[in-house]
Amino acid sequence: MQDDRYVKGLNVYQVGGSVRDRLMGFVERDRDWVVVGSSSQELVALGFQPVGKDFTVFLHPETKEEYALARGGSIEEDLSQRDFTMNALALGRDGNLMDPFGGRYDIADRVIRHVGPAFINDPVRVLRGARFVATYQYFSVARHTQIEFARLASGGMLSNLQAERVWRELVKALAAPMPWRFFEVLRDCGALAVVFPEIDVLFGVPQPEEHHPEIDTGLHIMLVLKQIARRTPDTLVRFAALVHDLGKGITPQEDWPRHIGHEEAGVEVIKALAERLCMPNAYRDLGILVARWHTHVHRADALRPGTLLKLLEAVDAFKRPERLEAFLIACEADSSGRKGFEERPYPQADIVRCAFGATQKITAKQLIAEGRPVGPKLKGLLDQRRIEAMKAALPI
Repeated sequence: MQDDRYVKGLNVYQVGGSVRDRLMGFVERDRDWVVVGSSSQELVALGFQPVGKDFTVFLHPETKEEYALARGGSIEEDLSQRDFTMNALALGRDGNLMDPFGGRYDIADRVIRHVGPAFINDPVRVLRGARFVATYQYFSVARHTQIEFARLASGGMLSNLQAERVWRELVKALAAPMPWRFFEVLRDCGALAVVFPEIDVLFGVPQPEEHHPEIDTGLHIMLVLKQIARRTPDTLVRFAALVHDLGKGITPQEDWPRHIGHEEAGVEVIKALAERLCMPNAYRDLGILVARWHTHVHRADALRPGTLLKLLEAVDAFKRPERLEAFLIACEADSSGRKGFEERPYPQADIVRCAFGATQKITAKQLIAEGRPVGPKLKGLLDQRRIEAMKAALPI
């Protein structure tokens, strides 16, 4: 328990996730504190910096950890306003655990259970609950909490969530060890159709069985998330893997199970999703690239050098080689995210890497240094040199 000159004399409790993590044997991060029986004036006088307009949360003068005035007149009342029992925990100065709602037992039983009626005060807690299932192995949502999730989803309370908060929860879920569980929980309670309709609509959409033995597109996306989680912790790449097939959600039913042109169709769906969630451009851009070009990579062994060059230029590989690798990892996860394909090699990515390696050092600057004139013909000559280098290097 922290005890320094700023909090000395205050009735302070360590609360929430850091206490939960301590009980679960994890390293404590982002400690939060609640102050009982104080006021904003007293905390400001002690040097704490107020956050926001309501003057109920303050930053410690040195540690910058958050201290909040208790909601209600006691620590018990404050804990009753929290989301889940596993987070409604507090440690007093004496080190004793305060657990009025049985959070420690739910942690032991691996159960996500909401605290009480105050749960509905912040509907984004449905996303948080799903994220906890994606984060902690073997955890599940309590039955009556699932009912509460479904009630909030069907009652329209998830329809107007602040875009930034939804995006923040999505990124945290993508960073979790089991990101697919986030979407499974939301789908089970009907929230996926409300918050992420572009993903929900994929369930029930068939694909050709010879290419996708799992058939269902939504199931395919869950398998892809399992594969991408094995390959990288990068949420940027995981997001691209998540959205690569969104175009299949708008294929007319009369065309099922084929999805001709789903690559281009997915571009517009991702743009709309990016605008709605106010996501950073880097996520949108990589998602669009994987959606637009992933099938090209899948048939890289049949592509002409000129088409491979077009692919490399589309990914901006010559200026941003790190993005090419992120792109290829997402494509590989797509290929292996099929029933029976989980451990199958993916030499197509190596073909693209070989094509890039053969052309990477052939630049416009190099041609200019050779005396080639700057002008419209320079690009054509550059392409020609790169294509010749590919032909010499590629086993195709």
